[in-house]
Amino acid sequence: MNDVNDSFGADAPVYVISVAAELAGMHPQTLRQYDRLGIVSPGRASGRGRRYSMRDVQLLREVQRLSQEEGINLAGIKRILELEHEVEQLREQVFHLANELEAARRAVARRGRPTPAEGGGARGELVRRTRVTIFNTAERPEDDNTRNTGSGQGGPRAGRDDERD
Repeated sequence: MNDVNDSFGADAPVYVISVAAELAGMHPQTLRQYDRLGIVSPGRASGRGRRYSMRDVQLLREVQRLSQEEGINLAGIKRILELEHEVEQLREQVFHLANELEAARRAVARRGRPTPAEGGGARGELVRRTRVTIFNTAERPEDDNTRNTGSGQGGPRAGRDDERD
C-alpha cells in the first residue's frame, strides 16, 4: 500500500470504491453517500467510475472519527471540512505574503534609507509618492443625440473634439 502511495503521491486517484471503502473501514454505499453530499469527492475515471486517492481515504477516516467519536452530524462535518480547507488556503496565502514582504524589506534595505531631499520623511522614513490622473469618462448629451439619430459616424466618440477638455 505504501509503495503505491509513494509511486503516485497522496493525491493520485488510484483506488476503486471497494478498495477505498475497505481501507477506510466503511461500506461502499457510505462512500457513495459522502460523494453525493459533497463531503468526500473522489476523482473520476474515464468511465465515470470513482477513483479515490490516499488523501481521500485519510479524509474518509477523519469523517468516520468525527461522526462516531465526536457525535457530529454530516452537515457539521461538511462545514468543518470546508473551514479547515479555507484555513489551509489562508495559511498558504499568509506564507506567500510574508515572503513577499520580506523580499520587499530586503530590497529597501539594499537601497539604503533615502535622505529628506530624496523623499524621505523627517526621521529618514521612506515616503512613496503617487501621481493620479483622472479621466472624464462621462458621455456628453450631444454624443447621446448623435448615437440615437444614427447621423454620427463610428459610434459615440466619433466627432468628439478631444482638445476641448
